[in-house]
Amino acid sequence: MSVWDELPGQDQAVAQLERAVAGGGPAHAWLFTGPPGSGRSNAARAFAAALQCEHGTGCGACKGCRLTLAGAHPDVSMVTTENVNYMISDVRELITKAQDRPSGGRWRVIVMEDADRMTERTTNVLLKAIEEPPPHTVWILCAPSPADVLVTIRSRCRPLGLRVPSREAVAELLVRRDGLTAEQAEFAARVSQSHIGVARRLAQSEEARLRRDKTVRLPLYLRTVADAVAAAGEIVEISTKEATSSAEERAAAETAGLRELLGLEPDAQIPPQLRSQFKQVEEATKRRARRGMNDSLDRALIDLTTVYRDVLVLQLGTGTELVNDYLAEPLRQFAARGTPTDTLARIDLIAEARQRITANVTPLLAMEAMMAGLLPRRG
Repeated sequence: MSVWDELPGQDQAVAQLERAVAGGGPAHAWLFTGPPGSGRSNAARAFAAALQCEHGTGCGACKGCRLTLAGAHPDVSMVTTENVNYMISDVRELITKAQDRPSGGRWRVIVMEDADRMTERTTNVLLKAIEEPPPHTVWILCAPSPADVLVTIRSRCRPLGLRVPSREAVAELLVRRDGLTAEQAEFAARVSQSHIGVARRLAQSEEARLRRDKTVRLPLYLRTVADAVAAAGEIVEISTKEATSSAEERAAAETAGLRELLGLEPDAQIPPQLRSQFKQVEEATKRRARRGMNDSLDRALIDLTTVYRDVLVLQLGTGTELVNDYLAEPLRQFAARGTPTDTLARIDLIAEARQRITANVTPLLAMEAMMAGLLPRRG
């Protein structure tokens, strides 16, 4: 067992982090980059756990490792924002927290997810803290690519690049960690396009699989404006249910893990001195629930994109494997009714809808506009 076990296909990155931990004096500012699904947050959490490891190895079994992985270590802050961008006040609060000495761990670790959501003004507030951090503090910033972070911050951080793992690596993880059959794991890895978190959820939840299946079938039966309006409402409803279910399941798992770690029975009352650790899990769950709707909707749009990607593959006759190969026959029929130009235009429409959601456009309005554009052309 190790804190690195959930980072499949990241051997080079893991080796770099292990060397930093073993050296005893890691860089005080890191920039973790990689596309969605590469496991940036998992890598940051694993590194934070290794830094708090009582054995200095990232064993995954000691109290420091387990508290960090459960999201309940008092000296580790996993920070995200529910807004379009980080507020300056949020960053100032983090800077103040960074000055505190660790209460029990070896380091105070602050992980900023979505560091690309910092404006230039916010970045300038953070700059001095990154440039001259206290000796006991480690900052970990996460972003899709180095270009998404201002050069003034980028130049002061040690870079760590992650990549989307191979389908085989994700499937192997699901078999080893979650006890899935090879067939179940391969399906989840393929339709998630090697996104570790999504693959795990699809593999473990029949409801999640049914919701995804319902989503990817929507475009195949669009005929009228009424169909488009109904499909828009359906995709928002599906995304809402997915976000709620995901947040509740994760909260239950983290709470159960924390109770086990602290030696509390499932129904036992939480002692006053331990309530702050459960409060951290509760607050993290609330933040996730607020963000979950947009994240779930974005994932649904990615799933829709795979439909048109498969249609384009069939129209061009490239022979490339289909993401949704279990729908091969309906997809062939659908592909025969359009042209590659039509399909590319629809992929662009979905991409535009994703941008609108990011810009806080009302989800239902964004989905209605997109679905109307996905209707088959007449004539």
